[in-house]
Amino acid sequence: MEETPNLHADILDTLKEKSVMKQKVYDNTFAALNITKQALFDLSKDLNEELTNVDNRVSLEYKDQGLFEAQLKIAGDLLIFSMHSNVFEFNRENTIWKIPYVQQNKWNSYCGIISIYNFLSDSFKYLREEDLGYLVARIFINQENHFLVEGKRQFGFLYNNFGKDIISKEIIKQIIMNSIQYTLEFDLLVPPYDNVKIASVGQMNHKIVSSRIQTGKRLGFAFNSDDVSTGS
Repeated sequence: MEETPNLHADILDTLKEKSVMKQKVYDNTFAALNITKQALFDLSKDLNEELTNVDNRVSLEYKDQGLFEAQLKIAGDLLIFSMHSNVFEFNRENTIWKIPYVQQNKWNSYCGIISIYNFLSDSFKYLREEDLGYLVARIFINQENHFLVEGKRQFGFLYNNFGKDIISKEIIKQIIMNSIQYTLEFDLLVPPYDNVKIASVGQMNHKIVSSRIQTGKRLGFAFNSDDVSTGS
């Protein structure tokens, strides 16, 4: 069965426009991640030099975790920068669709994502797989290297010009610094007594090896919508 001329043309148009656009988004996001890795390495080196005479446990440690991920250990905290390998479009309820820049060209709404998570470094050191981590921010980058940041309020106020601002090493460095500051101010709270008042023998035995009792900076804490801001 032969394909109709219109279907054939539609497939070609989609490959020429949409697929090419997505490749540009991927390339831009991957380039931004590599800039992020270099910025993390440089920042950890610079800050460690200034912490020379401080307790050696209070330091920064950078690790490249492969193609799509990097980690920055900050004393007892761990920031994970993770790029998703796919490209996404915002849902129709998102306020990004109110921006003229997106209204004028729908392809500009497609973005790659770099997510920044905060974990306790002990969660990985002691293999506490039930421990909790929190999303600090997400960086969205499109085909033209325009970006926005979704996350805690300090990010939204700083990066809210999607369609105007271009991602750069300096901006990425500032995002990293904001993430570090937020992480250091986001403290570990004592879990509610009723959440930990009963433990099994198995949990105690396992805890000797992996400290399994669930730990997180906000046990039972939820990321409320009014505590999150987007750059749109």
